Amino acid sequence: MKEVLLILLAYLIGSVPTAVWVSRSFFGIDIREYGSGNAGATNTFRVLGSKWGTLVMSVDVIKGIVATSLYVLVPYYMHDETERTNFMVGLGLAAVAGHIFPIWADFRGGKGVATLFGMIIAIQPLAAVCCVGVFLLVLYLTRFVSLSSILASVAFAVFILYIFDAKETLYRGFAIAVALMVVLTHQKNITRLLRGSENKVPIFKYRDRRRQRRLDGAQAHQAKGND
Repeated sequence: MKEVLLILLAYLIGSVPTAVWVSRSFFGIDIREYGSGNAGATNTFRVLGSKWGTLVMSVDVIKGIVATSLYVLVPYYMHDETERTNFMVGLGLAAVAGHIFPIWADFRGGKGVATLFGMIIAIQPLAAVCCVGVFLLVLYLTRFVSLSSILASVAFAVFILYIFDAKETLYRGFAIAVALMVVLTHQKNITRLLRGSENKVPIFKYRDRRRQRRLDGAQAHQAKGND
């Protein structure tokens, strides 16, 4: 019975609609009416900028960590690693479900990637660090949060199945499910990526400006040389 109540609590924690509350409190808008229409960090980056996007992402990650760590309230799980991991997966998935279908925001939330990442941090920090590396590398090279999320989720499955060789069957299945879920929830983004119409987030803007200035300078020099 206690486990059921904790899973319900994990869902309620995940249901905190960070992006919706931030957009309403500080901008007087509903983030779901702009950009991609999702109440997540990516759309917040796109619509409100990197400052607010970072805030929303951080809180959504913390939601996943806190919800997944609720297992500490049941002493039994402190001494059985397999049962603990399985219960943490259940708690984390409840939080992710809450983020996607938040009871506090008419069941219209985000895609759950940040909360899912918080869940991974709580269960296996080293795998989370590896996924962050993949995410940041792809983000630096492309500035597409959607592509970064997709490749990081696929990398997570590879890490759990082959690099860390996790033994828990439920956890291995979860890793595969994560990759599939992220790909499926990003179908529209994948279509836009293939069409070349996916929006880039406004980060690394100084780097991009320097590149653009160098490109403009090279073009101007080439034009001058052709005169």
